[in-house]
Amino acid sequence: MNKIYLGLVCLFLTAEAMAQNANTAPQEGVPSSTAINIAVSRMGDTDGDEYFADAEKNERKGDLNEALTLFGKAAFEYNSDKKFSRYAASLLRMSNVHLLLLHYTEAEQVILNAALKTYTKIGSRSGQMASYSQLGRIYFAANKLTQSLWFYTQQGILAQQLKNNTAYIESVLGIAAVKIKKKEYAMATKDVNRAELLAKNANITQFAQQIKSSRATIADRQLPKGKTR
Repeated sequence: MNKIYLGLVCLFLTAEAMAQNANTAPQEGVPSSTAINIAVSRMGDTDGDEYFADAEKNERKGDLNEALTLFGKAAFEYNSDKKFSRYAASLLRMSNVHLLLLHYTEAEQVILNAALKTYTKIGSRSGQMASYSQLGRIYFAANKLTQSLWFYTQQGILAQQLKNNTAYIESVLGIAAVKIKKKEYAMATKDVNRAELLAKNANITQFAQQIKSSRATIADRQLPKGKTR
């Protein structure tokens, strides 16, 4: 963990400086994610728990710079206390704030160099799945579509193994979003239809708006130039 620890220290020390110059607008078109919502229990509060809770409050308020700093502090404390599951969860949230701030490289490196390695070491397959989902979203936002497609596929494979229907539907919709961006509309439509059927069979309603939006995007982009619906 020494390399991960040192890497986190560097990330933490530079987080505030990077955040001050960042555009704080969310990236339009990034597929939504449920996997990133990994909460930290408040039982037996530590400094890490307090930082994490404060980070969530700031993120909800839209103060992303402060949230980034506090998630970094939470991760630092959890790593020092050898609470590696909470450490990795903080890193996931830190990466997501970097994504919201359009820090694509930083968002990617937090996952690849720390969170994913930690989840792999502690044997958390759900954590690995959440990391794959986050990388899919990061690469999609950065327009690295081949990488995005690969990580959404890996998320889906793990989701099926873990029998996690929600995460699997999310991965299918992520793949559909990539195909829409690649103008592969027929294939994207098949994925959206499959996601809708999976959601219906599993009685999951949270993706209804995303499915509707994906269909509307496909329809709009297939219209001849100069025509509107």
